[in-house]
Amino acid sequence: MVNFSKRQLKIISIVKNNEPISGEEIAKNLGVAKTTLRNDLAILTMTEVLDAKPKVGYFYSGQTTPPLLFDKLFQTNVESLMMPPMIVKQDMSVYDAIVTLFMYDVGSLYVTDDVGELSGVVSRKDLLRATINNTQMGSTPVAVIMTRSPNIITVKKDARVLDAGYLLLQHKIDSLPVVDQVNSSNVIGKITKTVITEYFIKSGLDIESNNY
Repeated sequence: MVNFSKRQLKIISIVKNNEPISGEEIAKNLGVAKTTLRNDLAILTMTEVLDAKPKVGYFYSGQTTPPLLFDKLFQTNVESLMMPPMIVKQDMSVYDAIVTLFMYDVGSLYVTDDVGELSGVVSRKDLLRATINNTQMGSTPVAVIMTRSPNIITVKKDARVLDAGYLLLQHKIDSLPVVDQVNSSNVIGKITKTVITEYFIKSGLDIESNNY
């Protein structure tokens, strides 16, 4: 279940006791601006705890638990969907990296240093740029073209899938290295945009089919 904040619980109580009530009146009861409550009210209506009608106000809907899909997306963590990472050494040539990427049909390669810690990420776009007017692909190491720390976006295995998806969209990347809880330089998996999209769609279809 979603754990509502103290303010969200206060909003529920106010609506229960005063329904129908406008957003302005709720804000006045809490002593805050209406804009401050925008996210809270959105969450409470999306989870069907509250209902809203234009020019009327907010009602308590009686829904005490979030819909199944919403709840599932909040509860599922990255560990349950992560895949094995494709790890290469930083002295691998750009040519060999291209071969590896297409041989294993992956979108990114995670580069580690001599002690096995994450030092960079190489994407398809990085490799494409590196091939343009480059006649030394066989001798150029991936360390020259990779994205380096601290510019690597990572995620922990206990993070929500919803949060991982947000990071992928926010940074316009295709995958995230999943790193160890203690040592953030130790890659233990990966989570991709494709995997998350498939999971969201499958979850929605499963719940829809169970409702009929």
